[in-house]
Amino acid sequence: MCIYGLYNVWFYMLAATGIIICLPLFFLTSVKEEWYPYFYWVARNIWAKLILYGMGLIPKIEFSESLEKGKNYMLTANHKSMIDVMLMLHISKNPIVFVGKKELVRLPLFGHFYKRVAIMVDRESSKSRAAVYRHAERRLSQGLSLCIFAEGLVTAPEIILAPFKNGVFRFSIHYQIPIVPMSFYDCERRYPYHFSYNYFVGGPGFLRAKVHKKIETKGLDENDMEGLKKEVYEFLYKDLKPML
Repeated sequence: MCIYGLYNVWFYMLAATGIIICLPLFFLTSVKEEWYPYFYWVARNIWAKLILYGMGLIPKIEFSESLEKGKNYMLTANHKSMIDVMLMLHISKNPIVFVGKKELVRLPLFGHFYKRVAIMVDRESSKSRAAVYRHAERRLSQGLSLCIFAEGLVTAPEIILAPFKNGVFRFSIHYQIPIVPMSFYDCERRYPYHFSYNYFVGGPGFLRAKVHKKIETKGLDENDMEGLKKEVYEFLYKDLKPML
């Protein structure tokens, strides 16, 4: 139990150390929105890699097709580990902007940069949701892609894939950008969200992931959202079930 508890502590030490090491670059590259690609490069190539390799986690990625530079995509994957964010950064060489909960702003130090470079959603505020669309449109016009974890936060170990929320599909249809579904096969096994109540999980090893072929949304409208959501959910569930 002690070993697994130390592995948990080690993750937070690496995450904090990475932020401290990158602090000057993070501050500099987050000053202007148009400098975000440089911020992303630092986050991907220094911060995320320090955490992944420092924890002994080796990504093994299979691409069904490559992601074109400068083209807009909506990236999504199953989400039951804090490592998911680092793995997503590792996978996408092209800059992506995360769309996530406003509550993450409260995290010390991390929250400062999160509110400057991510698109924050306050689900209780209709005004906030409208601002999110304006923000997203601006980032897409800069040639960036978006990433939303369709399940939101999932902590229950017995769930293979939680019901999807609407964000991925509403954004994709609204902006007519393709969805790129991904399967993260090992993140939960290596470092799950439920570490806190079950220490006998986690540890170094490979992080297998598959980037599936994109799903086009051109020509779809709001009436097609539920069907699109069901299609992507069933596809990922069928892929993940035998692998987990």
